[in-house]
Amino acid sequence: MLFFPNVKINIGLNILTRRDDGFHDIETLMIPVGLCDSLEFIKAKEFSFSSSGIVLDVNSDNNLCTKAYELLKKIYQLPAISMHLHKAIPTGAGLGGGSADAAFLLKNLNNYFKLNITDKDLKDHAATLGSDCPFFIENKPSLAYGRGEILESFDVDLTKYKIIIAHPGIHVNTAWAYKNSIPNSNRRKLKSLLGSNHITNWRNIITNDFEIVVFSVYPEIKELKDKMYNLGAVYSSMTGSGSAVYGIFEENEVDYTQHFSCFVWQGKIK
Repeated sequence: MLFFPNVKINIGLNILTRRDDGFHDIETLMIPVGLCDSLEFIKAKEFSFSSSGIVLDVNSDNNLCTKAYELLKKIYQLPAISMHLHKAIPTGAGLGGGSADAAFLLKNLNNYFKLNITDKDLKDHAATLGSDCPFFIENKPSLAYGRGEILESFDVDLTKYKIIIAHPGIHVNTAWAYKNSIPNSNRRKLKSLLGSNHITNWRNIITNDFEIVVFSVYPEIKELKDKMYNLGAVYSSMTGSGSAVYGIFEENEVDYTQHFSCFVWQGKIK
């Protein structure tokens, strides 16, 4: 069974409070975008995992795909599978690629083996693998709260725009970024800001709290955001805790990829 897990971008990311469990309460809007990995599995005599493309920074036992399979195997007595991941999504980029791979695998194992797991239960399983994972179960624009696992559908129409994603090859440690951030819950809710403002106004009011600390240490990431605006983006931001930066552009025939010397992808909302 072959499928194509896609990335997400964060439009706004407010860090609200530090929690007693070591996590943070946030609010953000997550949007699925068409940059994808490819993941395939078949029945096999024994479990195996292999990968190609971008080199993974964890061994197969610690890969989220392996953990997702082992999670369902333990509960539903799955047979062995052979799995291959072709990695095209940059890792450590704030794009949720690993989370997407795991969540898509949960969904497709459910369908292939007819496990009849509800979306709610799939989200609960996904949440044990990572904060971003539940989003990819329904894979539609959603406001995310809590540590990112509490989701609320949100209607946003970006079909008239295209997305440019640039990744400078820098791995930003998420735990470090959270540790050095300053939570602030005393501000207007992101849902209200998004609901009452056109995308052309987002530049001045929709922010990613991670940018302050990340840009201070990695100015080349800020340079990517500046370049997006210089090229005519109507809105640009770092996604997640970085280091990927995206720009939202009016739909046109211009190929913006030639302006970047790092990894760059150009496409549409998923």
